[in-house]
Amino acid sequence: MKPRVSLLVTGLKRGGAEGQVAQLARGLQGSGLPVEVISLTSGGKFFDELAASGIQVSSLDMEGGASLPGGLAHLAMRLRSKRPQVVHAHLFHANILARLVRLAAPIPVVISTLHSVAESSRKHRSTLGRDIAYRLTDSLCDATVAVSREVAEQHLTRGAVRASKLYVVPNGVDVRRFRPDAEMRIKIRRHLGLEEEFVWLWVGRMIWKKDPETLIDAFARVGRGVLLVAGSGPDENSMRALAQARGARVMFLGERDDVAGLMQAADGFVLSSVVEGLPVALLEAAASGLPVVATRAGGVAGIIEDGLSGFLAPPGDAAALANQMLRVMELSHEQRRRIGLAARRKVCAEFDAELVCRRWLHLYQELLRPWT
Repeated sequence: MKPRVSLLVTGLKRGGAEGQVAQLARGLQGSGLPVEVISLTSGGKFFDELAASGIQVSSLDMEGGASLPGGLAHLAMRLRSKRPQVVHAHLFHANILARLVRLAAPIPVVISTLHSVAESSRKHRSTLGRDIAYRLTDSLCDATVAVSREVAEQHLTRGAVRASKLYVVPNGVDVRRFRPDAEMRIKIRRHLGLEEEFVWLWVGRMIWKKDPETLIDAFARVGRGVLLVAGSGPDENSMRALAQARGARVMFLGERDDVAGLMQAADGFVLSSVVEGLPVALLEAAASGLPVVATRAGGVAGIIEDGLSGFLAPPGDAAALANQMLRVMELSHEQRRRIGLAARRKVCAEFDAELVCRRWLHLYQELLRPWT
């Protein structure tokens, strides 16, 4: 029996976790499972993409705490009508709502997914309130799944989850879309006006968790090459101001739909985060065969083996990050190629989106076994 699955997510705007939900929905659909995606909030890049691909997607139109009762009632009505066997939630607000709705709708299996070591908001760094919410509603879910071992350990240490219900299923990447492509490299570099200089790429949301200040500081210390920055966010203006003040050659590209092409245009990928789960942009860079310099945040060390498939630095240390970037720049082209291919082999073996989808299917079947 192929279970009916409802994927519940806080939102479907551009983001790593949101992209993972969309990718999983497509994978489940491709495996023949009846799947729908329900977003707490309306609109977004992935909402439109899912609708265009024929996947049933809807919104609860929840904006702010005042809409909680109505959203909960709307979700309960929908689930009683659709009767999914699995409600699989992603991100804090959806995780909690999926648990609470179980009080009003019969759901055989409820799964919560943790996408970061610190499920704090974009404005506040404390996780205490959210950890308490997870702890108080733990009895209403069947499994809590972390995207990396580090995410699991952090939540376990803080008492937010119980070990008996805790699983790890990593993020996945489409290794056929993100792969080395020499022709694409030439095309994108020409389009961006890049010549023979060394090109670094950073992709992400410009928020404190990604530590854009350390990124710009490190690149300024490197003193040569060009840094491509793809993304947007509340820290964009301060990031631009710092780059200008430091005289760093940074190209701010905004939000992009051609990240796979940008990966080919770059000579190296840099990640400066202080908080992560299992960074999707890093998986994409590794799958693209790029040499990577990254901070040891969240599950980064589970992707990159320092010195073999990339280079790691402590979070928040601009000098150390710059030194590792210089180390990559001083390698020969062949040495960088070998490091990038080592990272790609790791990703293909452990983080291929098709493999990850099969792991989710296996978990659904395992949790549904008492109901069959």
